[in-house]
Amino acid sequence: MLRRVLLSVSAVCIFTTGAAWAQAQAVAVPILVNGEVVKIDQAAGKMTLRHGPIKNLDMDGMTMVFRVADPAMLAKVKAGDRVTFEADRINGALTVTKIDKAR
Repeated sequence: MLRRVLLSVSAVCIFTTGAAWAQAQAVAVPILVNGEVVKIDQAAGKMTLRHGPIKNLDMDGMTMVFRVADPAMLAKVKAGDRVTFEADRINGALTVTKIDKAR
């Protein structure tokens, strides 16, 4: 009886640990993308970026318009700035979630 209880507890521990490990692996790792600001549209809360491949969105390099997660990001950069940024699909829209001037 004690042996069955210990085996059951061990199985639960192994399953729980494995599930936690799998969940940790599923957490998105931020992927920085190199780009250049082409245009800022303050009124619309958007920016046009010429960028390299965005792996987490399975997207090749191109020039396109992105929404920004926080309108304050638009004040940090201007047209012509080289930047590194993170982008994701939020509520169906391609959105810049983080942006910094490149060094």
